[in-house]
Amino acid sequence: MNDHRNTGIIESFPHNRAMGLYTDLYQLTMAQGYFLSGRKDERATFDYFFRKNPFGGGYVVFAGLGDLLDAIDNYYFDEAQIEYLREEGFDPDFLAYLKDFNFEGNLDSMREGEVVFANEPIAIVNGKLIECQLIETLLLNYLNFQSLIATKASRLRQVAGDNTLLDFGLRRSHGPGGFQAARAAYVGGADGTSNVMAGHHCGIPVSGTMAHSWIQSFESEKEAFRTFASTFRGDIILLVDTYNTLKSGVPNAIKLALELKKEGRNLSGIRLDSGDLAYLSKKARAMLDEAGLNEVKIFASNQLDEYVIRSLNEQGAQLDGYGVGTKLATGQPDSALDGVYKLSGVNDKPALKISENVEKVNLPGVKKVWRFTDKQGQFLLDGVLLRDENLCYALYHPHFPEKNTTVFELTKEEIISPVLRNGKRVSKTPKLHEVKDFAISRLKKLPPEVRRFEFPHIYRVGISEGLLNLRKHLVEEATIKFDQEI
Repeated sequence: MNDHRNTGIIESFPHNRAMGLYTDLYQLTMAQGYFLSGRKDERATFDYFFRKNPFGGGYVVFAGLGDLLDAIDNYYFDEAQIEYLREEGFDPDFLAYLKDFNFEGNLDSMREGEVVFANEPIAIVNGKLIECQLIETLLLNYLNFQSLIATKASRLRQVAGDNTLLDFGLRRSHGPGGFQAARAAYVGGADGTSNVMAGHHCGIPVSGTMAHSWIQSFESEKEAFRTFASTFRGDIILLVDTYNTLKSGVPNAIKLALELKKEGRNLSGIRLDSGDLAYLSKKARAMLDEAGLNEVKIFASNQLDEYVIRSLNEQGAQLDGYGVGTKLATGQPDSALDGVYKLSGVNDKPALKISENVEKVNLPGVKKVWRFTDKQGQFLLDGVLLRDENLCYALYHPHFPEKNTTVFELTKEEIISPVLRNGKRVSKTPKLHEVKDFAISRLKKLPPEVRRFEFPHIYRVGISEGLLNLRKHLVEEATIKFDQEI
């Protein structure tokens, strides 16, 4: 039983254990209802998508799929969990079913690292109604959070340019979520992390300097710097703002750097963690250069985000890298991606959710997504089609069909592909650095007007005529049925 479980995951994190209870209560109560009403073998299709881009931006970097697959590999109920559910009043026959439960459904998805947009399917789950329902919370938890953080990191990467970008957010993250935040930040463009567990588990380069407490614990700043250099053999980066950045910290760093040169070693850098970072970096750069230490780099931290870094660039700050903590690891200011998981089919029949809010009327049926590009390979628009459609002459606005675009002669690629079949992976899961490289390559194909921070262009996502007509038919059918019932 469960011989496919992933046993190579670090013990400190939950998705190598029985993941059955990593869900909301109503998923279990609905699953029990399906089971007891004789519907346990009925099949369903659910779509994962989001309705609004975070940060007022124009895109999202899709992340978390690799971790989700590890979690699904271990989605089962152990004896202690079964006993807990028994105490909560669940039916014995349903618990017997859960005791042998494994996810055996199908998952189609965009590649992790793909650039994705509002109101298009990103992942499609198909299987027995019960199993699709049970993994809903798990899927939303993993994909929403990591996609949010990866998107934030990609925005930081835009303004950081070729400079070093590090995740410093573990201490401010939401508990163990800091592990997933480090992973997602790397996908989105960070060069490394201070999170040692993430470094070990995910192969992310780790980096860090020292705390003010280290310097305060010594009789003098100079002694603190010397001791650090004598006991640490990695890249030496000194924190220079404990007392007085320009009168104490930088001069003492320069003295140590010159001493190290005589030993055949180099000071890698200094870090500024307070004050006027633009002003201090320019003054520190001049002092270092005057001492012949052009190779010593200057790093900054302290409540950075993409707007602060952009401002530092505009002020001519002499910085070589950034450590971003709170606002990266917690996805500020949005702090959540509004990804949803909606039923789009039951027993091979398309399903539709009707809402007074037209934007919440979902797209029914089993679908696929085509991405259309121009002659230079830049992304133009995405199209959502029914899976059995092989031709598409035009794409229509989902709610205003009079707005449409001819796409027949455009180059296209299908961007959703099989990931799981009958609960088994259909291909090797890519390494994290491969996911990151893919994300970078896809972002380069996104027009700068969509990537910009203020008033980005809305990337168009249209639907095919077949999907448009199917939804119209189902809405009319549902309205007639509702009127008859009243």
